[in-house]
Amino acid sequence: MLASILLTLPELILSTAALLLMMVVAWFEDRSAKLVTWLAILCLVAAAIFVPGYDGSRAFGFGGLVVADAFAAFSKAVIYAGAAAALVAASGWFGRDGDYRAEYPLLILLSSVGMGMMVSASDLLTLYVGLELQSLAAYVLASFQRTDTRSAEAGLKYFVLGALASGILLYGISLLYGFTGATGFHDIASAISSQKHGADGLSHGVLFGIVFVLAGIAFKVSAVPFHMWTPDVYEGAPTPVTAFFASAPKVAAMAMLTRVSIQALGGAAFEWRQIIIFMALASTILGGVAAIGQPNIKRLLAYSSINNVGFALIGLATGTQAGVASVLFYMLVYMVMTIGSFLVVLRMRDADGRPVESIASLSGLSRSRPWLALAMAMFMFSLAGVPPLMGFWPKFYVFQAAVDANLTWLAAIGITTSVISAFYYLKIVKTMYFDEAAPAYAPTRDIPQSVLLVATALFVSPLGYILVGALAQVSGNAARALF
Repeated sequence: MLASILLTLPELILSTAALLLMMVVAWFEDRSAKLVTWLAILCLVAAAIFVPGYDGSRAFGFGGLVVADAFAAFSKAVIYAGAAAALVAASGWFGRDGDYRAEYPLLILLSSVGMGMMVSASDLLTLYVGLELQSLAAYVLASFQRTDTRSAEAGLKYFVLGALASGILLYGISLLYGFTGATGFHDIASAISSQKHGADGLSHGVLFGIVFVLAGIAFKVSAVPFHMWTPDVYEGAPTPVTAFFASAPKVAAMAMLTRVSIQALGGAAFEWRQIIIFMALASTILGGVAAIGQPNIKRLLAYSSINNVGFALIGLATGTQAGVASVLFYMLVYMVMTIGSFLVVLRMRDADGRPVESIASLSGLSRSRPWLALAMAMFMFSLAGVPPLMGFWPKFYVFQAAVDANLTWLAAIGITTSVISAFYYLKIVKTMYFDEAAPAYAPTRDIPQSVLLVATALFVSPLGYILVGALAQVSGNAARALF
């Protein structure tokens, strides 16, 4: 039992911290908001330090319900980093609006507990519990600004569609359990392999179970055709919450989808690959085309998120170790690029300090705020995959894995849609550097947020190339844990 508890030490640290900080909030009320935020960031750092599996070892806990391996360790480190970045971004935003409450960091901590369970799950029941813990906190975060009707609407839409997705996932889990007799990933994989090698082949119940499970998880990664919530929720939720949704939960859901596909459904690789390929194609195409006419920067980044998820799914569709490594590398770099982009959006405020979200308000930003425009340009070029910026390398590794797996046609379509999506990224750059200047944004003095913005900009710049080899090696080691 003690060994199992040690395997879940990061989740225990975050859960205990959330409960203790809740007492601080109850005692000091809103005066504790900033203090609780920085204590929550320290707890996330501590949880990342005590994540088991960094050394490449693998251990199962609680009778096989959870697993600690290099894959989970890599995913948790990235998730906790994204959650900490979301907390740094939020203090300047809510504090300026006078609506910052200490419940925000507590919800981020509880959501991080759920995300940690998601990537460590080796059983469908653990997966569902972790997913729902993350989702319940996310529903509240989406509607966190109670005085904003758009935020309330975003929370309601997210809750209703999330409940539908949870029902679909649960139905798929019940089908897999009913036709394989197991909920553990390895037991399900063994049962599927036995059926495929049997006289009757894979049962229809298992096939439908695979479809429903993948559909339920696809909702969490915003893959087409389960993406319908993303633009509305991204636009309506407070900007720091949107930055959080686009980073850490996206990494957790993609890692969960990867583990389920490779470990639990590995015996039915031919079947689930068809579903993943369809979602990859649909996501890259729709994400690339639908964003072109968007006037709102947050909606544009929502479609950018859908587009980038499609590229990551191309790596997963290969079903190979190189493909899984490319997915991990892609999600890490994507998270940094997205957080950096939203840090710029957080600084889009008019002279009265009100948030501005229109792309037109970026006009002439290079003349009023040249360094901010430069950072945004680097994020946009990087999201477009323009070398030598960091965003080029994950796309390169994903397409290389697809070619090596004889999916050259899929890589070719991905490259084509990447060119299409580059249009709206370059449109933002053109707006900032060549259009007539719009009214200047209000000055922002938030040192932690500025430091984070500089760090993300340096990461995606050509200087980030020195990290490519190391990150590729780490993601490769993490991917090896699934095979």
